[in-house]
Parts: sequence; C-alpha cells; structure tokens
Amino acid sequence: VQLQASGGGLVQAGGSLRLSCAASGRTFGTYAVGWFRQAPGKEREFVASISWSGGTTYHADSVKGRFTISRDSAKNTVYLQMNSMKPEDTAVYYCAASGRGVSASRYGYNYWGQGTLVTVSS
Repeated sequence: VQLQASGGGLVQAGGSLRLSCAASGRTFGTYAVGWFRQAPGKEREFVASISWSGGTTYHADSVKGRFTISRDSAKNTVYLQMNSMKPEDTAVYYCAASGRGVSASRYGYNYWGQGTLVTVSS
C-alpha cells in the first residue's frame, strides 16, 4: 500500500482545511487508516482513525468536535476535515494504514504517507 497525503497549507485561526490521503493497492479497502501529526520538537501524536468499513471512528480529545475523519472506498481515499482550526493544530500531518485494525498508536500502522504541512496563523 502506498499513501499520498495532500491538502495542507496556510489557514487563519477559525478556518478550515480538508486533508486527503489517496492510496494505491487493491487491498486498501481492508485497511484501517489513521491521521497523525507532528509539530516541531514534539512527538508524533494521534489525531483520528477510521476502520476499513468506515463504521468505526476515533478522534483525539484535542480535535473532537472540530475534526472529522471519513473515507470514500470507491476513490481509495480517506479525508480529514478540519474546522475551527487553532494555532496549536500547526504540524505536519501524516496518514497511515494498518492491516491490524483501527488504533490510536502509531506503532499499529504498517504504511505511512509522506506528510503534508498545515500552518494555522493567529
């Protein structure tokens, strides 16, 4: 499975962005997908994850109510809709795929995309 994250950019506080994670590989539909982020000087942290069916989602407390993860199996793409953004959301965002089910741990993911930079100005 190869993953390509896109959609990052510069946005003002309170604004919105939608990240996309496009995947190649016929078996992508059987993988859970997660979004993680890493700010400068900080550990990579969990943001959200979605099961292979899309029926189960998890969001970190820091983004709950503002961010929403979803997937379009026909397009082999997972999205992260980010609303009401804050400066502390500034980070490189990574998508990852897991053949072992949905997880909030980065160690549960086998495949990683290259990351897309999100900058939120105050």
